[in-house]
Amino acid sequence: MSRSVQVVWDAELISYDFGPGHPLAPVRVELTMELARDLGVLDKVRVVGCAPATDDELALVHTRDYIDAVRRVSVSGVPDFFYGLGTPDNPAFAGVHEASALVAGATLAAARAVWTGQAEHAINVAGGLHHAMPGLASGFCVYNDPAVGIAWMLAQGARRVAYVDVDVHHGDGVQSMFYDDPRVLTISLHENPRTLFPGTGLPGETGAEGTAVNVALPAGCGDTGWLRAFQAVVPPLLREFQPEVLVTQHGCDSHALDPLGHFMLSLDGQRRAYAALHALAHETAGGRWLVTGGGGYELVQVVPRAWTHLIAEAAGAPVDPATETPASWRAFATERTGELPPLTMTDGRTPEFQDFSRGYDPGDSIDRAIMATRKAIFPLHGLDPQP
Repeated sequence: MSRSVQVVWDAELISYDFGPGHPLAPVRVELTMELARDLGVLDKVRVVGCAPATDDELALVHTRDYIDAVRRVSVSGVPDFFYGLGTPDNPAFAGVHEASALVAGATLAAARAVWTGQAEHAINVAGGLHHAMPGLASGFCVYNDPAVGIAWMLAQGARRVAYVDVDVHHGDGVQSMFYDDPRVLTISLHENPRTLFPGTGLPGETGAEGTAVNVALPAGCGDTGWLRAFQAVVPPLLREFQPEVLVTQHGCDSHALDPLGHFMLSLDGQRRAYAALHALAHETAGGRWLVTGGGGYELVQVVPRAWTHLIAEAAGAPVDPATETPASWRAFATERTGELPPLTMTDGRTPEFQDFSRGYDPGDSIDRAIMATRKAIFPLHGLDPQP
């Protein structure tokens, strides 16, 4: 059992709730924590609480006028469309500041634990709200908790932080906040912006000294192509950058069942990505790994299993994919949602892929996306874009 892994949790984190019918339903986080508990995964980590981020901490990345606007909406529940509060994506609700600040505070607690050495790895599955901009709510995100955590570590003296985002949507908010800061390497693997929100994230968005990296993959991408793209781009750049801390966002909306994205990944392909990032945290960042959740809108079949696997991977005790989901959890999930939950921790896939170093196929849309990114970025890091 490792006590160097912390999971940050407070039951009030489910108060980040945009209301009935909104895709970002907090029950997905509730079901994740229950599944991890019932499978014994939480016995292998230290579960710690958190406090809301202060205004000064939020102001590390957000403007003061925006924070004030969120506070006003939080009291009144009245929309403020100028700041993106009250749209279908980001409905206004009383208590929005407190709920959002708590999510940011949970990621800050994880960042502090990793930076100070209290934990080697720290996890906030309720976090990963990567679309929020300095002065604008966007894409279900009010405060950008990964960016707050990164900015806090920079303020403590971090010189190199890497952020890898595997959500199906481009991590536009985090990229925007550090676009001109060469201390932060942001890497996002996402669906091509021509077919999915937020409409950004093409390879030509390279940031300061090539520290913004975008892998824009075609709709329909599955395990084989996605893992090939990941392996072709992420490890070489992390090895060259040598971050002091690795921050990762694990939106599981890349799954084939997700209602908002158009990727075709399986739970088993996602598990391989978690394992690869865990290994890279040890290889390139001295083991310092800050982990957040993110998107994921198949609330029962996908999110709880995906993020339970994520916690277990970080704990160094991966769950056998053939493991049955506990009957107690299935009963709880049905009670909370009315749905029939999955019976096992796998989709029954064994994803394999051919390493990009074996050759590039210009007729393949995945390979063209990989090469577009490598040509835009690799020379800026002294790396050869060719396989």
